[in-house]
Amino acid sequence: MTNRDRPLADYAPLIIRIVLGALFIAHLYWKMFIRPGGLPVWWSDLEHNYTGFVPPYVFSVEVICALTLIPGIFTRYVALYAMPMMAGAAQFWLARKGFFFTGAGAEAPLLWLFLLGLQVMLGDGPFAVLASPDPKCILRRLTGKPAAA
Repeated sequence: MTNRDRPLADYAPLIIRIVLGALFIAHLYWKMFIRPGGLPVWWSDLEHNYTGFVPPYVFSVEVICALTLIPGIFTRYVALYAMPMMAGAAQFWLARKGFFFTGAGAEAPLLWLFLLGLQVMLGDGPFAVLASPDPKCILRRLTGKPAAA
């Protein structure tokens, strides 16, 4: 089966990119404008449970994903950058509330983590503004190995 037999499959990375970007935008909006106390209360709550780099890392993930996923700016690497944060969120809610979303559990963060993983595997998709560099090229540069002939 060729891609011509499945023309819509080529758009899967784009659709995932748009959905993830929209979710990050909505989550940031909630955090800044709807959540009681807004961003300062969220930040202090996170500092209460985690120390050091975690609050700035989590906030940077959300802002970077909100700004770059929909237009497709280094999508594969942005999604990869977000995966540890989402794994941590899943662990946080699983330990406190269990698995199911109805109890504010880990179900939703695990779904986000899965979608981010798919984005990493599928790449940027069509209409990306700045395509992600090929991971094989990056690995060759890091290891100093020449390109295959």
